[in-house]
Amino acid sequence: MLLLKKAKTPAKGRKIEDVEQQKERLVASKKKSQNIYASAAASAQKFEQHKAEVAKKAAIRKNDNRFALMVSAGAVALALILQLAYFGFGPGKTEPTPEVSANSALVPAASLAEGREWSGTIEVGGKKLELTLDGAAAPQAVSNFLSLANKNFYTDVSCHRLTTAGIFVLQCGDPNGDGTGGPGYSFGPIENAPAEDLYKEGYLAMARRGGDGSSMGSQFFIVYADSTIPSDDAGGYTVFGKITKGLSGLDSAIKAGTEDGSGDGKPAQEIKLGAIALQ
Repeated sequence: MLLLKKAKTPAKGRKIEDVEQQKERLVASKKKSQNIYASAAASAQKFEQHKAEVAKKAAIRKNDNRFALMVSAGAVALALILQLAYFGFGPGKTEPTPEVSANSALVPAASLAEGREWSGTIEVGGKKLELTLDGAAAPQAVSNFLSLANKNFYTDVSCHRLTTAGIFVLQCGDPNGDGTGGPGYSFGPIENAPAEDLYKEGYLAMARRGGDGSSMGSQFFIVYADSTIPSDDAGGYTVFGKITKGLSGLDSAIKAGTEDGSGDGKPAQEIKLGAIALQ
């Protein structure tokens, strides 16, 4: 009997061990489940954060694109405003019309134009263009041009400005090459300005300061395509002649555009004036 009792003791110990092992397995399983749930929660949180970051970046890109469009539209509008300002015209001006001052003794007499039409040629960018000057409609401007041409004033003088948006002109005649130069005098008045502000292809017109009808000198512009140039407080721009043949010779220089790619600036190709012959 004693031997049987001793044989039962180890079995009881094994049962106790089995229970403890089951408890340990339950605890381990619970911890594992908790770790899985925690990992899933962390992954979900990271996913939500990623979604938020993606949405934020998309919103920033959308705003950047909207801003870029606004800047682009603003740049186009600003270019047109600056071009209008350069010519000195535009709506909303309130300044009184300036008085036309008397010309100085340096200004050639209007009688030099003889009140008649002149014809001849002018070299522009190496191309010979045929032209006529209207000494009857614009005697002062024509006299000035005849006098300067006779002195070879324009020879090798560059055409410093090209406009290719809204207004289509090539401006020449400034010995400084930057729009600030002249013959050492200025004159007026404005003559033969188009009634409807329409400057037709081929027109030769005098450049001047905005609002000042007595600020013409040596600078003039060639209209290479019909352009509407609004008058300012001083009026329009003196049309003193017209290119009658050869204007297409300037096409390549015009198509080359400006140095900076804008619609108003220095021509990308050098364009100089050459010989002028008139009779």
